[in-house]
Amino acid sequence: MAQQESYVSWFETLGRGDVARVGGKNASLGEMIRSLKRAGVRVPDGFATTADAFRDYVARNGIEEGLRARLAAHASGAASLHETGESIRRLFLDGEFPPEIADAIRGAWRELSRRSGVDEVAVAVRSSATAEDLPEASFAGQQETFLNVRGERALLDACRRCYASLFTDRAISYRETRGFDHLQVALSIGVQRMVRADKAGSGVMFSIDTETGFPRAVVISAAWGLGENVVQGAVNPDKYLVFKPLLDQPQLRPVLEKVLGEKERKMVHAAGGSGRTRNVDTTRRERESYVLSDEEILQLARWAVVIERHYGCPMDMEWAKDGDTGELAIVQARPETVQAHALSGAMKVHRLKDKPGQPLVTGAAIGQAIASGPVCVIRSADEIERFRPGAILATEITDPDWVPIMKQAAGIITDHGSTTSHAAIVSRELGVPAVVGTRNGTEVLQDGQEITLSCADGDVGHAYAGRLAFEVEEVALDQLPTTRTQMMLNVASPAAAFQWWRLPARGIGLARMEFIINNLVRVHPMALVHPERVQDREAQREIRALTRRFPSPADYFVDTLAQGIAKIAAAFHPHPVIVRLSDFKTNEYAHLLGGAGFEPKEENPMLGWRGASRYYDERYREGFALECRALRKVREEIGLDNVVVMVPFCRTPQEADRVLATMADHGLARGQAGLQVYMMCEIPSNVILAEEFARRFDGFSIGSNDLTQLILGVDRDSADLASLFDERNEAVERAIREAITKAHAAGIKVGICGQAPSNHPEFAAFLVEAGIDSISLNPDSFVATVRHVAQVEAAARR
Repeated sequence: MAQQESYVSWFETLGRGDVARVGGKNASLGEMIRSLKRAGVRVPDGFATTADAFRDYVARNGIEEGLRARLAAHASGAASLHETGESIRRLFLDGEFPPEIADAIRGAWRELSRRSGVDEVAVAVRSSATAEDLPEASFAGQQETFLNVRGERALLDACRRCYASLFTDRAISYRETRGFDHLQVALSIGVQRMVRADKAGSGVMFSIDTETGFPRAVVISAAWGLGENVVQGAVNPDKYLVFKPLLDQPQLRPVLEKVLGEKERKMVHAAGGSGRTRNVDTTRRERESYVLSDEEILQLARWAVVIERHYGCPMDMEWAKDGDTGELAIVQARPETVQAHALSGAMKVHRLKDKPGQPLVTGAAIGQAIASGPVCVIRSADEIERFRPGAILATEITDPDWVPIMKQAAGIITDHGSTTSHAAIVSRELGVPAVVGTRNGTEVLQDGQEITLSCADGDVGHAYAGRLAFEVEEVALDQLPTTRTQMMLNVASPAAAFQWWRLPARGIGLARMEFIINNLVRVHPMALVHPERVQDREAQREIRALTRRFPSPADYFVDTLAQGIAKIAAAFHPHPVIVRLSDFKTNEYAHLLGGAGFEPKEENPMLGWRGASRYYDERYREGFALECRALRKVREEIGLDNVVVMVPFCRTPQEADRVLATMADHGLARGQAGLQVYMMCEIPSNVILAEEFARRFDGFSIGSNDLTQLILGVDRDSADLASLFDERNEAVERAIREAITKAHAAGIKVGICGQAPSNHPEFAAFLVEAGIDSISLNPDSFVATVRHVAQVEAAARR
């Protein structure tokens, strides 16, 4: 019995200190079962074979001598990586389990069947190397896993194949790269009760945003069937983003983003319980449905927080949903090895210097870098030898066999996969920028074509034709000076919101709602309220396609807009995030899907039906109600009550009263539930009657572009008059100084969110001298302006 115990250990007896005995994967499973069960984290039962069992298998089958000889031949160059791996694996596959090891495995499997209440429990058989899942190295996918294994013979065969997988070509290459001694690594096998994810779904989960290192988000990927398709990047899965700080408030639903993946196929078990799998096409209903409900998303996210807190570091987890019971389970957990070790005190900022044309392909951005080089299109692992170092690899998907060339690539582009696919995980660890899930990259890009791959614009990556010039700046954030003036950011795109979280900004001074509507919603809100008035048939088809999965077209607008706002608001929570209500001009509204029938034609839209004048007008009042619903959802349901609402282009105090009353009618009453309402100070009347406006609003934000236009009488969009448009003009500066003085006299805050402080350091100095409370900047000018403002403030104190 004692000898059998040296070969097999039950998960509940294992913990983090047992990596040397059972490898990182199995030690982690034991740690969770033993320590986190009381916290509600569900982990399937099972057992692990030990490193002693592996070493005895090697010794009893006389494998070590042949192993040493083959590794020496590879080291000397006498044998290729492929030849070496194949011959070593054959040594293991031709071996036999010593009777005492085989008996120990069979006995534990029978006990697991008894615990599960069945005669023959189906199991997942997973490899767990004693050097894997360490904080400094992930070893992602280096060894094999076999699913739905049934029966003693199939189990022992799967175990033998696990041993052999310690010497896959990719595992040999990876250990050599990382400096691990092949002969010092042993392999443990995890035998775990099978979760019937083939009947439901599965995926991966990170307790950190894997692209930006934003530590307060959980990222979940999900697909139908077994999880290998998600890990390998063989499908484009659903993606869910959850805000961790609000998960402890059960009345809130802090889901920041839900992206429906194509999920065009699913992996299911092959017949016979042999551990083999096969892919089948998903149904249309499966492709058009989310794998997880909101409650399931939140449950997984709460588990991620519990697991991260227990381990004391960001975690990379795999989960599965049982189609028989409907229960969720965590089937693997390991430390996240890239973003968790990035230096939070510094960041590299990549910028394109050349203006790019239309992108050749787009997909999910991995990393935040830019690379250029010739394309090397490789569709099969059989062609890997064609790859040349420094090229940009374009392929359909990657798996661990591709790692040797991935680490030589300047950049990577894949047709399939997501931010949690194999290509994404390995690219991050290697520091290689990648654009994954392009759908058609290998078709559009040509072998040898020179391109520039950019992942520097948020979570969407692009590949452009030609070699474009770019620059890289390394910013030491911990050396930035502090300022009296509140330094904030202008953020237009939810996709870029997390990119700048490391900047020491004290909130977001301008989030433009119309940018979210234009890029994410794409439909005129009135066309969703009154679809019968949309005459264009192509627009009708597109609107139906976009809104089909929602209870109503209006819900599509509310949910999409709310998630866009929420992602921006989460980036700097709990600092204030000022969201400006929609400020399209009529010609811009008309370009939205279905918009032409709802917008009048104006000679001068810049001075026409825009901003505040729309919100109480019967022609748009129902559309404005949807904007208010989205804001209420962000503040009350998601829980991001740091959102401040800002009213643009408000011409008179009477108009302000009408807008505030309309907002209150739609559940956004100023002062209720802590709601603050600001006003854009961008019209001369706003300055002249500042005392009147200050009685109605909690703060002003100076819009220097429109204010300059209207004071100087210069069309801000006119190229012919560009030389006359200058925010530093004395008349404009006098108006700004007057607005600041009147705002402070009334006891309200005043900031500025226009372009001028980003473009002109001397204008930022004028604002500081005039006593501005906050300056909101474009992210790429934040560091330089903060330094300049600190110098101005220091000079003023002397």
